[in-house]
This record gives sequence, C-alpha cells and structure tokens, in this order.
Amino acid sequence: MPTQIVIEIAPEEQARLLAELRHARRGRWLALHILRLLALHRSPSEIATVLLCARSTVYAVARDWQQGRRWTESSRLHWPPSLTPSLQRSLLSLLKKAPAAYGWCRTRWSCATLALQLERQRGIRLSAETVRRCLHALDWVWKRAKLVAKDNDPERASKLARIRYVSEHLGRHEVLLFADELDLHLLPKVGAQWMPRATQVEVMTPGKNECRYLAGALDLRTGQVHYRLWFRKMTGLFLDLLNLLDCAYPARRFHRIFIVVDNSKIHKAAAVQRWLQQHPRFVLWFLPTYCPRANPIERCFGDLHDKVTRNHRRKRRRDLVADVERHLAQNGPWHYQLSDLYHSAEVTKAFKKQVALCSSAVA
Repeated sequence: MPTQIVIEIAPEEQARLLAELRHARRGRWLALHILRLLALHRSPSEIATVLLCARSTVYAVARDWQQGRRWTESSRLHWPPSLTPSLQRSLLSLLKKAPAAYGWCRTRWSCATLALQLERQRGIRLSAETVRRCLHALDWVWKRAKLVAKDNDPERASKLARIRYVSEHLGRHEVLLFADELDLHLLPKVGAQWMPRATQVEVMTPGKNECRYLAGALDLRTGQVHYRLWFRKMTGLFLDLLNLLDCAYPARRFHRIFIVVDNSKIHKAAAVQRWLQQHPRFVLWFLPTYCPRANPIERCFGDLHDKVTRNHRRKRRRDLVADVERHLAQNGPWHYQLSDLYHSAEVTKAFKKQVALCSSAVA
C-alpha cells in the first residue's frame, strides 16, 4: 500500500494558501479544471470539494459552456474581482436600503439577491458564496433582528438623569434597586446549542403550557437579586416583593430605598400607593416609557433564560421553578452597570442640570 503523507498546517496558514490559490487560478485555469472533471462525470459537490471552490462556481462554468461560450489560450473568464474599495462601497450602499427600493419583492437581502443586483448595476458576475465572503470581510453577520418600541417619552432625559444622579451619589444608608417581573413558561424558549452537523436537536413541548411569575429587584451595589414567585401576575406580586425588601433592608440601617420600575399598571395601582404612604422611606421612580435597556435587571433575566429556560426539558412546573431558584442562589451576584443610555449627550446635559440644582439647594 502507498505510504500516507500527512502534513500539519495551521488554520491561518491554510487560509492564506487558499487565498493565494484562488487568486492564481482565477478565471480560465479553474474553469478548465471544472470542465475536465465534468467530462469525467464528477458531481458538482465532488468538484467543489476537490478544487476548494463553491458549487455555484461549478454551475456557472457548466452553464457558460452549455450556452456556447469557449475559451482560447489568451481568453479570460469574467471572474469575480477582489474586494476592491469600489465594490465595498457598492455592496454597503445596497445594504443601507431595503430590496424593495431596487424593485425586488423582498424585505431582506439575501446573498443571491445582492449578487444579482451587483451584476445589474456594475456588470460584475458574483456567486452568492463570494458575496457571503465579502460580507464577512466587511464584518457583517447574518443574525436575528429584535423588536423594539418607540422610545419617545418627553421626560426621558430628565428621568434617566435623576436615576444616574442617585446612582453616583448614593449615600451609605441608601439603596438603589431596579425591579421588574418575569414570566416563567413551561413551554421552553428555543435557542442555539452545539449539535452534530446535519442534525437538529429536538426539544419536546410539554403539551399544555403553564406559567409562574417572578418579581425581582436587583441591588446595583451588591449585585444581589431579591425575588418573589406567584401563580398570577398582579398587584399582590409586587406588594409581596416590597414587603420582602422592607425586611431585607431594615430601617435601622437603611434610611432611604429607591426602587426603579417600568410603567406597568401593577406598579401604579392604588394598593401600591397606599403601601408607599405607610412606608415613607421607599421611593418609587418610573423609567421612561418603552425603555427596557435602561433597566439592568433585564440583563439578569436574560442570563436566567440563557442558563435555565432556554431548551430546557422539564415536564413539571415545580421542577422548572426549582431550577430558577437554584440559578438565582448559585450563579450570582450580577454586577451590572448602568447602560450607555445614561451617558448619552442628552442625558448628560440633564444630569449636569440636576447636579447644579442639588448643589444650589444644599448651599
């Protein structure tokens, strides 16, 4: 039997060699290899694997040959150019607008559609795989979009500036907490995980979805999360959390407790207002409308979903709740800082006004 030769080449060096190979054989030479292998009845997948090219390139060469195109010794295929600055600008210009602006009945660009549009505008024939490599070289990735609400609260800057001021001037006997509620569904959240190629991990649904509701408060100074669990999301859940905080931060040590919440109706209920009147050391502040990024506890809840509820295989609600409680007990504390929203130019301007007002009041 022939001796097997194994050469160890680092991945970075392999990428460099592949780039040089593609540059050297661009055009006629690669096409001649493809045609010869097609004549030997090799499949496009086999040819692409052997020649280290995309299958779309094999199909393009075969299509040109079938259409009667021939090459002489001095001729060249009209092959994809390098990622020139001009091509970069054209590609980025297309990505700034929706495909519908160019006559395509689509809401998102695909690599194939971008290739066709570039050919239409620039007369440059590119495969979808080449466009994909170009996008990666420009540091663009394919990922899910996210839903956001319109952040147009007229008091947005002043509200965020007030929270930032308290955060930066928090006294020894004062506490700043960020509170919110979380829905815990027995129906798993589906997320990415490692799995063998050409397979897909299946997460069984529970049949009937069941919910529990968690109200939590993040202490920005210690990173601890205080929480309460209920069967329903109602005012009593938030009141139960307030009573817990009243015990966790005794009056002999903490004279003022600031709690930042969103604009949910359970935070503005009459029962909550009566409770606050009976506990004057508690101060409830509201975030700007539709501004979840301003609440650091949202990041704690995101961590909880990533580690507990995503792709879980629990069949009973109490088992899922036990996993959540174990996570909150073992994986903390969560030392999150205020987001960049609190340091934007608009909020910083309002923050400076807040500092000036407080200084003049003290004087």
